[in-house]
Amino acid sequence: MLTPLNLRKTKLQPDGNGTIRGFYLIFTLFLLVACSPKFSPIDIPLEEPQDFSGTGESAIPDQWWTVFGDNRLNVLIDSALDKNMDLISIWHQLEASRAIVKRESSFLLPDIEAGAQTAVSRPVPDFAGGETTQIGISAGYEVDLWGRIRASVQAEEFNVQTSYYDYQTAALSISAEIARVWFELVTTQKQLNLTEKQITTNEKIIELIKVRFGSGQIKGVDILRQRQLLKSIREQQIFYETNLELLKNRLAVLTGVTPQNFEWQVIDSLPEIPPQPSTGLPLELVRRRPDLKREYSALMAADREMAVAVKNKFPRLSLNLSSQARSNTYNELFSNWAYTLGANLVAPILYWGRLRAEVDRTEAVKNQQLHFYGQSVLTAFREVEDALIRERNQIRRIDVLSDRVEMSEKVSNQLRIEFINGFTNYLDVLLSLDEQQQLERDILDAKLEHYQIRVALYMALAGGFEITREEGDIGDLPN
Repeated sequence: MLTPLNLRKTKLQPDGNGTIRGFYLIFTLFLLVACSPKFSPIDIPLEEPQDFSGTGESAIPDQWWTVFGDNRLNVLIDSALDKNMDLISIWHQLEASRAIVKRESSFLLPDIEAGAQTAVSRPVPDFAGGETTQIGISAGYEVDLWGRIRASVQAEEFNVQTSYYDYQTAALSISAEIARVWFELVTTQKQLNLTEKQITTNEKIIELIKVRFGSGQIKGVDILRQRQLLKSIREQQIFYETNLELLKNRLAVLTGVTPQNFEWQVIDSLPEIPPQPSTGLPLELVRRRPDLKREYSALMAADREMAVAVKNKFPRLSLNLSSQARSNTYNELFSNWAYTLGANLVAPILYWGRLRAEVDRTEAVKNQQLHFYGQSVLTAFREVEDALIRERNQIRRIDVLSDRVEMSEKVSNQLRIEFINGFTNYLDVLLSLDEQQQLERDILDAKLEHYQIRVALYMALAGGFEITREEGDIGDLPN
């Protein structure tokens, strides 16, 4: 239920005292708006975190992928940041959020309208008070007594920041996806080259054992086993050839190019993995990662929306000013003017708990976002720790695999010598060769996994970076 209080005053001609009163009224309105209540930052609902379990010395640049020193990777990511369709769509979402802020900010200013109307009667009578033509201008303004409108604007400003950090998070994710696909593509090319060498080796071995078969030194089944190994490697070759084309298609879509038009020469050389980056302090990570800043902005937007719900329970004061010229004839239209200044005070009395329920709802949404923000921070800390643990153990695994490859080469060579001298059968040589070739492929996969883990570490630690598409910043935090 609303209780309106209307204060209205009408004069045919303005006077000096009215001008002074209008000046004081405007000054009072601006003073009330300037006294809108402030808000305070919200703390993370977590205990003080300890330092991460490991750290390096090198700092992570904003464009983290440049630490690999791979110009081809740099070109791919630059192209993706410029042409990726998903990223462009998020940018337009950001522009829409900025437009909403402008729309909500307009409620802090008066609405001004102009109007005109006319009517013609035949024959011309002399109706008392029946003006046939009028023209005028009117203005309406709601005084933001309790900061309700300003809180709504602040909520939308935080929503803009949320969209902006969505954009930065998406750009970071796309850069990481490009890096992962590129390293996998290069490794697949290396695997393909390796299988070609292994196929050549096995074909030569088949020709050699055929000669020994003719002299009765080996059995026919040994030739069949060697051919079976050759077919197995050719199957691997088809697998890598298929993956190579599929990975190219993924790169094409990520960079905004149709797969059939994507032309990119693949090399088989991976860059050196740079030294481990500095992890910094955990709370620095919270202030750096765009996805965490996104969740914090969403939390502050929820806080401001709750403030709007609270202030909807308070009275509202609106002012209206109109000025009109009226006349029965066009010649006398601008001879006399009348203005009307009105004030309207509306206070809620009985809404049957609707306003209180809205406050409860927005408070619950705020608390939900608060704990979602806390969970996101916990997940970010876990991602850093997971990447550190995985990288330490992956380095150990690669060392073990390297030793196994070296040992398998020695075993294979020794078994060949013994076979030539008649001390062992060919099955032992075949099994050793199969194991050696499998280990050679395994160590390439293990090195690729190391690159993927390092990308995950950079993703867990990296902050947002500027993109040339950005036409302006998001502004400072509202206060």
